[in-house]
Amino acid sequence: MKYFIHTLMSMVLIASLGEAKEEALPEVDHLALAGMMVYDGKFKKAQAELAEAEKHDSHLDRAKFYTIKGVIAMRQERHRAAINYMKKAVEATKHKVYVVPATEKEKRKHLFSIGGTSKPVARPSRKVAFNAEKLRKEQLLKLYRNLSQESYKVKDYMATIHYLDLQGAEGRDQASEYMLRADCYWKSGKKAAAVGILSKGAKAFPKDQSLLKQKFYYFTELGLYQEAIESAKAYMKRAKPNAKEYMALSQMLLAGGQRSEALKILEEAKMHFPNNAKISMLLGHLYMKKGMEFTTANLFEQASYYERKYVKEAAELHRRVGLTPHALYLNSQITDKKEKLKQKIAIYVDREEYEKIIGLMDGLKRYKMLDDDNIRYAVAYAYYMAKDYEEAEVQLKQIEDDALFSKATIIRKNIEKCQDNSMECI
Repeated sequence: MKYFIHTLMSMVLIASLGEAKEEALPEVDHLALAGMMVYDGKFKKAQAELAEAEKHDSHLDRAKFYTIKGVIAMRQERHRAAINYMKKAVEATKHKVYVVPATEKEKRKHLFSIGGTSKPVARPSRKVAFNAEKLRKEQLLKLYRNLSQESYKVKDYMATIHYLDLQGAEGRDQASEYMLRADCYWKSGKKAAAVGILSKGAKAFPKDQSLLKQKFYYFTELGLYQEAIESAKAYMKRAKPNAKEYMALSQMLLAGGQRSEALKILEEAKMHFPNNAKISMLLGHLYMKKGMEFTTANLFEQASYYERKYVKEAAELHRRVGLTPHALYLNSQITDKKEKLKQKIAIYVDREEYEKIIGLMDGLKRYKMLDDDNIRYAVAYAYYMAKDYEEAEVQLKQIEDDALFSKATIIRKNIEKCQDNSMECI
């Protein structure tokens, strides 16, 4: 009898161990493994797991299967393939039967326990709130979001809008969504729709400035400058534009022939950013076109206070308007030696101070500036006016430029007259 009981116990233990071993080897979830591989960037291994899933899983979750394939294609920038897989995932998700997730497995009931008859401990059951349609909607939204992004990348702009629309309210919950829609309409040639969607976005997001700014650019490109100005004013009220934005707006208006409006914007920018050199330069150029050279010269000099590279332009403008002493003062601040000498020659020519040009010869030779025929001609003319005819001839003979050579010929004829009769050159 004891032998029989011992044998029976052995058989029960062996059976129990066999069941435990069978439980320790669960069925492989190839889709879950594929998802992990994608997360780690191991796309080849993920593809292999997907192939295994398709081969062995008779109840394959096609929605998840195609979603993973689509994500792999997205990561590899195979945009059209990604769109194809995501569309299949959408259809599969629409018809998917969602199953309530399995709860914690019930404790295995023992046939008996050695040394006692203890009962399993009762645990309170947890009710999991499961909403299949909510889950389906969430997964479809993710797929539509991916489809809109991938469609934009392949320049299928109307499809991009279609998938944004399918996202419902979530496709309009950010100002950037309106910007994307407007961009798609614009690139599809639907200009009015692009402007209209920006107007809707501006109402939905009154604190956002980017929509108004984009509207301004669209109006400018369409040549609707009055509307562009209104959009610019609305943008200015709502935002605190920086110096670059002021300049960009002025340039847009200039491109549209709206010079007076561009001038107003730059004047306002100058008031807000008095130390910005580029604003002073742009404003100066506009005043120059209006013939206001003194104002331009002043603005260029103001720009040079903050960016030394504008000193040359400031000196040149002062020279042009006849303020040569101040032009020389500004010229002395130019750091580029060649540019400094070149401009100084022009200033001395204006002042008819030819001896001072001759006095620059050492510097001109040092920087090899006499290789420029224009400078050599100016030097030759200075020698001529200073009545140093011999040195003037030396310089004139070395000029090779055709136009300047003709002028040099006239001077050389005058030199011959002066040499023949000094009274000719008094």
